[in-house]
Amino acid sequence: MGAKEFEDEYKKEFEQNIDNSGDDLHIDEMQKTNKGRVFEENAGGRVVLCGANAYEQKYYFNPIFKQIPESIKKELNIISVLFTQEAGGIFTIVFEEDGNISIETNADEEDITYDEITAGLLVSEVRRKRQDLFEALGLYYRIYVLHENPADILGDED
Repeated sequence: MGAKEFEDEYKKEFEQNIDNSGDDLHIDEMQKTNKGRVFEENAGGRVVLCGANAYEQKYYFNPIFKQIPESIKKELNIISVLFTQEAGGIFTIVFEEDGNISIETNADEEDITYDEITAGLLVSEVRRKRQDLFEALGLYYRIYVLHENPADILGDED
């Protein structure tokens, strides 16, 4: 699936949920809202898997990955929501272009309650404790989205 096909599929999934207020919604931008950010694909081939927003008190899971097992979806939900309850701000788990997973956190400029030190420590703890989960999700992304050969991927890790 190329970038254009992915973008078309993404837009089709969200067509009924997008408020067309005259501005074109581009998939390569992080759109600002009054209280935070709309979770969508970042520029450069990165794709948001899930995220939580402390300002809007919402959790987002990218419906393009709806075939991921429910137990993993629940675990990602718990990780994201607990993170934002502890540190505040916006928390996202993102697939990089090469299939690796990045964990990102940021806050609105006006947010004086966001603690960057706590957020950094929590990101490290999540990476360490959930390393197996993130490695499995990375393999899933490389095989099912990037269509890499599983034999090649497993051969690279030996």
